[in-house]
Amino acid sequence: MNRIYMIALGVACVASIASAQMKADVKFEPGNFGTMVNGTVTGDEYFDYSLGAKAGQEMFADLKVSDTNGNGVIYFNILPPGSDGVAIYNGSIDGNTARIDLPEDGDYTIRVYLMGNDRDMGKTVGYNLDLSIQ
Repeated sequence: MNRIYMIALGVACVASIASAQMKADVKFEPGNFGTMVNGTVTGDEYFDYSLGAKAGQEMFADLKVSDTNGNGVIYFNILPPGSDGVAIYNGSIDGNTARIDLPEDGDYTIRVYLMGNDRDMGKTVGYNLDLSIQ
């Protein structure tokens, strides 16, 4: 029984590590209204980019796969300030290029994540994310 408990505990620890969330604040260089960020996501991880904006501004986001050991099934969502996970843009439905008018002032989150076999099989997808606000 102790052996089964230890195995279950080990699986639970691995699962919590695999779902770790990564975060970064996006800042534009002085005089610029956009930037390119890049990274990787593996399995059920996701990466949140935080970007401050004002109501009425337009956000542009374009996600491209740079490399993968799977199928490259990667998407992003745009979450409004204070969101509990509900998106105002869903890349898995609307595609990997967004141009949206922002409804309120605050920090928006661009969440990059995997779906399908890439997520389920723990594959890694590298990406480039072009972001701008005007």
